Amino acid sequence: MATPKANSQEKKETKAKSARKGKQSSASAKAVRPGRPTTLKRAPGENEIRAKAQEIYNDRLSRKEHGTAESDWLKAESLLKG
Repeated sequence: MATPKANSQEKKETKAKSARKGKQSSASAKAVRPGRPTTLKRAPGENEIRAKAQEIYNDRLSRKEHGTAESDWLKAESLLKG
């Protein structure tokens, strides 16, 4: 039969083990838990590119700069795609 002193020592050891086990499991759970899903950037549509190209064209004309519709379109695509 175990003495009361031995029983209290066993209880302390059991508590210490379970505390360590709890810390380990929570640490490993954090490592396994997936993060927030990333949102994929969608490609701009033709209408969005057209509107941005028109904006670039109007800005270019207001500054009296030379350019082409193609360069405005490519610049709009580049800006929108980031």
